[in-house]
Amino acid sequence: MKIYEELQARGLLAQITSEDQVRELVNNGRAKFYIGFDPTADSLHVGHFMALLLMKRLQMAGNQPVALVGGGTGMIGDPSGRTDLRTMMTVEKIDHNCECFKKQMSRFIEFGEGKAMMVNNADWLRDLNYIEFIRDIGAHFSVNNMLRARCYEQRMENGLSFLEFNYMIMQAYDFLELYQRYGVNMQFGGDDQWSNMLAGTELIRKKLGKDAHAMTITLLLNSEGKKMGKTAKGAVWLDPDKTSPYDFYQYWRNVGDADVLKCLRMLTFLPLEQIDEMDKWEGSQLNEAKIILADELTTLVHGEDEAKKAKAGATALFSGGAASMDNVPETEMKEEFFSEDGTMDILAILVKSGLTPSRSEARRAVQQGGVSVDGQKVTDIGTTYSKEDLKDGKLVKRGKKSFKKVIYKA
Repeated sequence: MKIYEELQARGLLAQITSEDQVRELVNNGRAKFYIGFDPTADSLHVGHFMALLLMKRLQMAGNQPVALVGGGTGMIGDPSGRTDLRTMMTVEKIDHNCECFKKQMSRFIEFGEGKAMMVNNADWLRDLNYIEFIRDIGAHFSVNNMLRARCYEQRMENGLSFLEFNYMIMQAYDFLELYQRYGVNMQFGGDDQWSNMLAGTELIRKKLGKDAHAMTITLLLNSEGKKMGKTAKGAVWLDPDKTSPYDFYQYWRNVGDADVLKCLRMLTFLPLEQIDEMDKWEGSQLNEAKIILADELTTLVHGEDEAKKAKAGATALFSGGAASMDNVPETEMKEEFFSEDGTMDILAILVKSGLTPSRSEARRAVQQGGVSVDGQKVTDIGTTYSKEDLKDGKLVKRGKKSFKKVIYKA
């Protein structure tokens, strides 16, 4: 099976322009394609994961990825899928986040001469002359068409700023610049980016003539990949300092039964024949499929050693063998966390360990019987622990699947 047909079989392709040309370029290793990443944080999260793995798959098939970081567009903020205006970031913060992205991307794709490229659109967007830009580029955009675009849909209900309205034009201009500077002939993105991407394709044709070749493909990133990036506790990051390998492993171990095979197809490099065999699995066998998924993805992101540790910790806890907490994520209770009498109540421990986002949610968890410490259920919100109690570490559990080792180190 060639790479284009494999992407289809894995459920990764949603909408395509010039399909025959796209297939020919991709299958023959002649696609030079880009995917954009706006630096809204100092780490990528699992919502970016599918895009990174797509880049890896296509690079393995001989195609050249271009990772475009939005040092310029990040100063405006993508309005797609949002109901509010993004917080404006400083230039220094944006540039720092772009540097962090490259380090993480290097785990998935190979950068270097003739290999993957990382490009920053700050190079052509930050120093634009506004009047010249609007005369040259703005004349090719219909406001009527722009207002019908899906990327503005939710923002229109709550008030779309003129700042955000520029985003589509900026993204389209990115494709034109990449086409002219580096010979990029294809763009990929989530289905929430379809309008922006088509605008880029059309801009190239209008500026350079109808024979200019530029292709657009969208992935199911909005409906599938992007929803993977969020949980009740916030984003699931690829940075181990933000989401530990253990928590990352547990996230995939706990996906829904209906999603596990879809995730295996889209996100792993397991042969499709092996995954197709799992279509017959049900009941406890689906739990085995989730373990395979968690193993594969934790290995991809954090390496084999960390994946083994995460699996060992999860196995010990779920089998009731909590005697060893070596591989359970640990939170140190610092001196300033304790009250004047040298104790911490259970609500503070739950919040400081990250098991609950607030004391009110911690209180509900305790009152509903969902909290235990070293296997003993805690039902009194006034329960406290001294520094001495915590010096050897205690296993704090919230619900059936969230664990932390809390420890005080003098």
